[in-house]
Amino acid sequence: METNQDKSVKATKNSNTEEEESGKIEESEEPQSVEEQEEIEKTLEATETPEEMAEEGTRLEELPEEETVEEKTEEITREAEAEDILEEKEIVEEEEPRKIEKKEEIEEEIVEERVYTIPLRRAWISSRKKRTPRAVRLVKAFVQKHMKPEALLMSNEVNERLWRRSIQKPPRKIRVRAVRDKEGTVTLYLAEGD
Repeated sequence: METNQDKSVKATKNSNTEEEESGKIEESEEPQSVEEQEEIEKTLEATETPEEMAEEGTRLEELPEEETVEEKTEEITREAEAEDILEEKEIVEEEEPRKIEKKEEIEEEIVEERVYTIPLRRAWISSRKKRTPRAVRLVKAFVQKHMKPEALLMSNEVNERLWRRSIQKPPRKIRVRAVRDKEGTVTLYLAEGD
C-alpha cells in the first residue's frame, strides 16, 4: 500500500525527468546563428591562459612580498599608536583644568579646618568583636562634641585606618583633619603625617 508521501516522491521524480528531457530537446531544437557561434569563438580565443600571457611578456601582478606586508602593518600600527598618544594627551589636557577648578571650588568651600588626635583607648574596654565598631562611634562622638556639625562624613581613608587590623585590634589613637564647609557639613580625612 502506497502512502501519500510515496506518491508525492514518485510524482516529483517523474516531473524532474520530464523537465530534463524537454530541456535537451529545446537545446537541440534551437539552432545557433552563425554570428553567435563566431562571437563565442572570438571570446574563447581572446581569453589567454596564464602561460600564454607570460610568453607574450605580460605578467600577472605578483603578490607583495612578506617583508613589504610586515613593513606596512608596522607603519599602520605606529600611526595608530601615535594617534592614540595624541588623543590621550588631549584628554589629559582637558582634564587638568577641570581638576584645578575642582580644587579651587573645594578650597573656597572650606570654612574651618582642624587637626585632632583622637584617643581610642576606651574602644579596648569592649569585647574583642565589638572594638572597631566602638572606635568608629568614638571618632564620630569626638568630632560631634568638638565641632558641632550639622552633618558628619567620614572619608574612606579614616574608615580603612580604623579597620586595618580587623575588628579585634583598632588603633589606640588616630590623627584626623576635620574640614567644615559652607553648609556646616564636617568631613573627616586622615592627617597628612599619617
